[in-house]
Amino acid sequence: MDVEQARAFIAVAEELHFGHAADRLNMTQPPLSRMIKQLERTYKTQLFERSTRHVSLTPTGAALLGPARALIDAARAADAAVLDAGRGVTGHVRLGFAGASTHTAVGDIVRRCAGRFPDIRVDLHSSQFSQQGLENVHGGSLDMAIGRWDFLPADIERKVITREELFVALPSSHRLADRASVSMSELAEESWMVLPGGFSSALINRFNVLAKQGGFVPTIRTIALDSWTMLVLVGAGMGVAVTLDSVVDNVTEPNVTFVPLAENNRFIDLQIIWRTGDNNPALRSVLEVVDEVYPS
Repeated sequence: MDVEQARAFIAVAEELHFGHAADRLNMTQPPLSRMIKQLERTYKTQLFERSTRHVSLTPTGAALLGPARALIDAARAADAAVLDAGRGVTGHVRLGFAGASTHTAVGDIVRRCAGRFPDIRVDLHSSQFSQQGLENVHGGSLDMAIGRWDFLPADIERKVITREELFVALPSSHRLADRASVSMSELAEESWMVLPGGFSSALINRFNVLAKQGGFVPTIRTIALDSWTMLVLVGAGMGVAVTLDSVVDNVTEPNVTFVPLAENNRFIDLQIIWRTGDNNPALRSVLEVVDEVYPS
């Protein structure tokens, strides 16, 4: 039984009159009668008792009424699902982010999206540092990523979410830990903890620019897997690190003191990126949410 046959059968079963059922379906009676006869041939049973004055359901016809209604409901649900997906009301978006420094932005976006579009599933992929996040968005394994980039391919779009300030993380016993601000030139002799980078990673690029302005080439002691590990190493006295105010707000390390950098170019943009021309309607809806949370 297909959907059209189910509609015809339900109309006759509810009206118990072929003429009334045909009017309800906006069709003439002969093709309706043929549809019911075809249905009876398919099931090899009589679905209606017919006389010149009376139409009634047979027991097998009564048994078919529930499944026929379920078939119509399923067809309506399918139509609604396709319509909602096309309008971006339902769907699936994969969002990559680095870690502690992006937790606030991720939380703001996901929370607002859940309120506006509860049937859009946002899958979160952590530990996506800027270079890796860019590669995964470009390659299609992520739909969006939050990070910091100086250079992006032409087929990647971006939106600046917020501007962040750079701090230097020092062991609490460090000679400069009580300062109101610190210049990079004062840190020329330090060993440095850094995060994984890449040619487009704005954070590592800015670190190198600041070091050059300070008149030194930094001695890299450790490339840490994440901000937590990097700060634990700083707290253990292994060296110092440049980090972001978002990390300062989200990571507690009792043996680390955060001091603002004095340089004018100590600010960096946190961005969200996606592929140009991506036709995922759910992505467009999430971008609407991003615009609401972070208006330009």
